[in-house]
Amino acid sequence: MRHGRFDDPVTILVGMGFPVTIETVMEAYALLQDWPAPHRGGAHIAALNACKAGIVGEVDPETVRATLVAFARRNDILVETTSPCSNEAGAELTQISVMSH
Repeated sequence: MRHGRFDDPVTILVGMGFPVTIETVMEAYALLQDWPAPHRGGAHIAALNACKAGIVGEVDPETVRATLVAFARRNDILVETTSPCSNEAGAELTQISVMSH
């Protein structure tokens, strides 16, 4: 059993912009519990409630992950990741390769 592990981790910026990787429902819950009260809002409440539901098995880890991502985007702290095999990345590498020859 994976016990609340996300398929893909979520990286967010905390404090003075330091990246932190969240891999489990419990890590997400701990982060949200420690979030400063003046900066909590609807997205925080939704993500925290999803974590609580995920901890007791009422929702799957990927639902919790989705609410954490929404919270991070809303607060502009999500570190967007791109797949190195995506078309855009491949196109950029091709352009760089062609330009360097």
